[in-house]
Amino acid sequence: MKALFAEGLERPQVKLKQKLLSLNWPFLLLITAITLIGVAALYSVAGGSLEPWASRHVVRYCLGLALLFIVALSDIRWWLRAAYPLYIIVLLMLAAVLLFGVESGGAKRWLGYGEFSFQPSEMMKIALVLAVARYYQWLPPSQVSWPYAVFPPLLMIGLPILLALDQPDLGTAALFGIVGGGLLFLAGVSWIYFIAAFVGVIVVLPHVWARLHDYQQERILTFIDPERDPTGSGYHILQSKIAIGSGGFAGKGFMQGTQAQLNFLPEKHTDFIFTVFSEETGFIGAAVLLVLYLLVLLFITYMALRCRSTFPRLVAAGMGLCLFAYVFINVAMVTGLMPVVGLPLPLVSYGGTSMLTMMVGLGFVLNAHVNRESRIRREEFGPFW
Repeated sequence: MKALFAEGLERPQVKLKQKLLSLNWPFLLLITAITLIGVAALYSVAGGSLEPWASRHVVRYCLGLALLFIVALSDIRWWLRAAYPLYIIVLLMLAAVLLFGVESGGAKRWLGYGEFSFQPSEMMKIALVLAVARYYQWLPPSQVSWPYAVFPPLLMIGLPILLALDQPDLGTAALFGIVGGGLLFLAGVSWIYFIAAFVGVIVVLPHVWARLHDYQQERILTFIDPERDPTGSGYHILQSKIAIGSGGFAGKGFMQGTQAQLNFLPEKHTDFIFTVFSEETGFIGAAVLLVLYLLVLLFITYMALRCRSTFPRLVAAGMGLCLFAYVFINVAMVTGLMPVVGLPLPLVSYGGTSMLTMMVGLGFVLNAHVNRESRIRREEFGPFW
């Protein structure tokens, strides 16, 4: 344990002013632009009012921005040392949800007291990336594909997936799998393991289907054929498709979307916010929003590739994978390309925990960029733990 908190080898200290100048400011402008789109969409959803969603969205973004700067300007070696303890703490919180969690909509996903509540699964996305990146910072590159070396990160990824499935939260479990698998691929793990995992998933699918709740099976069946129950389980996706299609090329205009304004569209301020925006701004607006996300992902890729050490490089890449998974699953979900799983659109959907954790995650991307020249050696931190 001493090695975990041991001081690193002597290295030059980067002054706060230098860190501020080295931040990727265009990246921050892109994040702000996406958030402002979310504010406008939430203002429209509320019928032309800042309450109850748009004003809180702004406040949460400002709080998230403060957290982003704190993380971005901190010492990356501190986060490397704290990666495993942070993962264990969040994993215990995720397990506590099953025992003491607040139930809503038939699922336990929140811990809270009184009016305050949060989702540990959102925090796990960051903790998982840090822990896996910490592991591969320690592991010699020549051993990445050795069987004994693949087991620890698989365990790190598998435990939160199992806990998320027990909540039940298929969307978050899928996101853990995408981010974790992506990190293994970027770390250089052999293709043989991915092929074996794919075969394993195919084999266990019948058993997984049998263990799904009735409403989860209904979602999948509705995805295959939404018309089978147009007023029940297929209602959400059918209304979403109608709204997006009715937006046409240029949209119906700000606050003129009938599906949203007449309350045909459910969950319009959270999961289906992209539908609201697409109906009002059409193909042009939806394309602009997706291009903004693409630019953010390209910036993250650029910043990750410039890092000299494994830990910051994988942290930045992992946060990029998380953002990509959120956007891809949400947009695919509301357009009928995937079953409805209940994942928000980053920085646009209303939600406190998702906003703050996403901003912290983007803060880690900037932290990696600020420390891109750092060379972290294995000897600085001793053995695996």
